[in-house]
Amino acid sequence: MLPYLAKRSVSLVVVLLAMSFIVFCLQSIIPADPARAIAGPTAPAATVETVRQQLGLDDPMLVQYGRFLSNLVHGDLGTSVRTRQPIAEDVRKYLPASAELALVALVFGIALAGLLALVQNTMQKSGWVKLAIVAAGSTPIFLSTLLLVYFLWFRLGWLPGAGRLSIRRFSGPTGFNLLDGFLVGRPEVSLDALLHLILPALALALPIAVAVGRSLNGALHDVMKQTYIRTGRGKGLSETTIVLRHGLRNAASAPLAMIGLQVGLLFGNLLIVERVFSWPGLGLYTVQAFATSDLPAVLGVSLVFGTFYILINIVVEVSQSLADPRIGL
Repeated sequence: MLPYLAKRSVSLVVVLLAMSFIVFCLQSIIPADPARAIAGPTAPAATVETVRQQLGLDDPMLVQYGRFLSNLVHGDLGTSVRTRQPIAEDVRKYLPASAELALVALVFGIALAGLLALVQNTMQKSGWVKLAIVAAGSTPIFLSTLLLVYFLWFRLGWLPGAGRLSIRRFSGPTGFNLLDGFLVGRPEVSLDALLHLILPALALALPIAVAVGRSLNGALHDVMKQTYIRTGRGKGLSETTIVLRHGLRNAASAPLAMIGLQVGLLFGNLLIVERVFSWPGLGLYTVQAFATSDLPAVLGVSLVFGTFYILINIVVEVSQSLADPRIGL
């Protein structure tokens, strides 16, 4: 385990360096001037030039990148052009909202994936089920999100369609409203947070459910044909026991790998879902950074998302090894 973790730690550093260099180089291609954004659209050219010199934007690109890496080692991601705050502070402020939404979406997606795999196994010959799965898997995230908002919020009014809470001026110790409501003895806050979470989490969970559910169904279909499954049936074990104790564990490798792939898509989908639901997280923060040409903020958030993606894939690989000892790290 330790050699594996050491190797993955080195690869994490290498990937982050490569990603930071690529994103950093994009700043020279995108037609946006951070100095102009800071000075203001009506500032004279002399003022803009002074700001550019203060930021070191006149230095060669390699010098700027070296300065960025030096600051990064000390936990400094730079200063946001839009908020005029350190990007590390902005990340700490908005990360809990995105993390809470992503975790609930993963739980919803995995639960729906198991239900979908069960439906597919029990109704293998149903054309309507296959058509519904293909339709759900082919629907773009922005369209499914807008449909959920239109029907469940605008038309039916079952669930709230914007924000994290209806309760104003609530601040918990962890930033996770679901947990903070119980920690401070206000369960109504947790209930309100859950109601606000359902729609955006469901929008993020649908692509995960379809992809992981189909992967789990295919893996279970192959596993249930193995000889040890027939042996279990011959011993009189119930079908539920066979599936839960012997089938799922041996079929877990492919769905776990699919979950790792879907996490990367989840980070991208956060930008769309948080924008539609006005969810105050890193996704909405990044969208606003794009709109104002806040390239340092985009770079900082990209590094944060990249780090989480690599760490989650490490967890997935370890989980695959635990589920199936034949898979080495």
